[in-house]
Amino acid sequence: QVQLVESGGGLVQPGGSLRLSCAASGKIVSINAMGWYRQAPGKLRELVAQITSSGSTDYADSVKGRFTISRDNAKNTVDLQMNSLKPEDTAVYYCNIDRLRDYSGKYSYNYWGQGTQVTVSS
Repeated sequence: QVQLVESGGGLVQPGGSLRLSCAASGKIVSINAMGWYRQAPGKLRELVAQITSSGSTDYADSVKGRFTISRDNAKNTVDLQMNSLKPEDTAVYYCNIDRLRDYSGKYSYNYWGQGTQVTVSS
């Protein structure tokens, strides 16, 4: 069974920084894309950043230049470094795997972590 465990959320003042981490565990051979999504109260869940196994990245326009996504393929981890945080970044952040292959060769799709709260406030 595949599990995603996130860490690193919390309360930070505007202009501050936080680093989120996510570790995937289970009988994983390979992972396609790993990413971070967020959901603010009353809003839909949105993509924040995504990184493929080859290192290609994609960012929401609202976080470009402030957030950096990285991953360690050997450890099945993905991090999100968030700088120059704004109150509008306040949300629950979720780690995501879009597709993975397990030891049996089977592909499975769309895994989510439990979410970690990020609050940006003075």
